[in-house]
Amino acid sequence: MTLTSTRLSPDWPCQVKTPGSYDWERSAARWLRELVPARYASYPPLIRHPVLLARHAQIQVQQEIRVARTALQTARAELPVLGLPESVIEHTIKLYAAEVLQLQHIARSVRAVTEALARRGGHPA
Repeated sequence: MTLTSTRLSPDWPCQVKTPGSYDWERSAARWLRELVPARYASYPPLIRHPVLLARHAQIQVQQEIRVARTALQTARAELPVLGLPESVIEHTIKLYAAEVLQLQHIARSVRAVTEALARRGGHPA
């Protein structure tokens, strides 16, 4: 089993220990729980199977990307109707654009962690 490519990936989250190191699965699960709504983090199947939690985190982050893209794409048309000044609208558009980029990075990180968890069999940590 080769984990070097995951460990060296620029997308590997710094909050997660290197695959194969002591307690890395627990650090992965802790990081993944931060990406899903709190109520999901307490569901027994997601607690017992980090790879299942990772799958849910992937879905969650993809949905957040869709939301941020929609907000970005509709901002110029919808925000002026709310009476917001142009400077606020421009700042908001930049904020949404930055958020899309950040979420795309998080999505790549979740994919890297998911792949590493799947390689170890997705068993409980």
